[in-house]
Amino acid sequence: MRQNRRKKKLIFFSVLAGLLLATALFAGYLCPYDPYAQDLSLAQQPPGPEHLLGTDRYGRDLLSRVLAGSTVSIYASLGLVAAVTAAGTAAGMACGWRGGWLDAVVMRAADLFLAFPSLVFALAVAGVLGGGLPNAVLALGAVGWPKFARLARGLTLAQKNSAYVMASRMSGSGGWKILIRHVLPNIAGPILVTSVLEIGTMMMELAGLSFLGLGVKPPAAEWGSMISDGRSLLQISPWMSLAPGAAIFLTVMIFNLLGDTLRDYLDPKERERNRQKKEETKR
Repeated sequence: MRQNRRKKKLIFFSVLAGLLLATALFAGYLCPYDPYAQDLSLAQQPPGPEHLLGTDRYGRDLLSRVLAGSTVSIYASLGLVAAVTAAGTAAGMACGWRGGWLDAVVMRAADLFLAFPSLVFALAVAGVLGGGLPNAVLALGAVGWPKFARLARGLTLAQKNSAYVMASRMSGSGGWKILIRHVLPNIAGPILVTSVLEIGTMMMELAGLSFLGLGVKPPAAEWGSMISDGRSLLQISPWMSLAPGAAIFLTVMIFNLLGDTLRDYLDPKERERNRQKKEETKR
């Protein structure tokens, strides 16, 4: 029963995440108004029937801008997480498998990046590179890979001397073939869970860089820059910051709950207990 509940929760949160991705993908067709059309006569209107989330200081419809900003905020975060996952996993597996000087050099570099708070280090890198979405993504990518490198290295070391790896070596398989065909599938679960949980973190850090002026530049719609644009009018027109803030909150919550549910579902100990229970039931 517990495993069935986990499966239902996984399906539920997967559907919610899929709806978010579909909304971000087709945001241009879902916007009720042009997200960049300005009309000062409609500036700072509160939420109402015509503008469900109100308008900003330039009279732009906030619902349309939140929808348009979802494309940048969500897909930039997904692309960033995919890149750091691939790079960090490849580096960690190579270090765990080869060891020696490669392991020492790469892991000391990872320790150097992990010694600083990620957002502070990303601020420094983005400040040096200049503003803009590509530089913000590059800055966050530079501080995001060590986590996956450490995780993949530890998992690879745990699998390196296992029976199936020794059998593959005796059959004449090369090192990279063993890594890709045998080791990677056995360590993919924890890495996948970490990737899903990292989406929310990357999204908030990307929004933080945009909020500070080092990410997406106005007038482009992005949730962090929208919050920054409305912070000076928070007491007069709070909906200008609350609307994109609520979008960030809901999106991060959905991906975090999906990651937690996926971690519980892929827990090998729980799966082994369920297998033993099924065998006992059959007996």
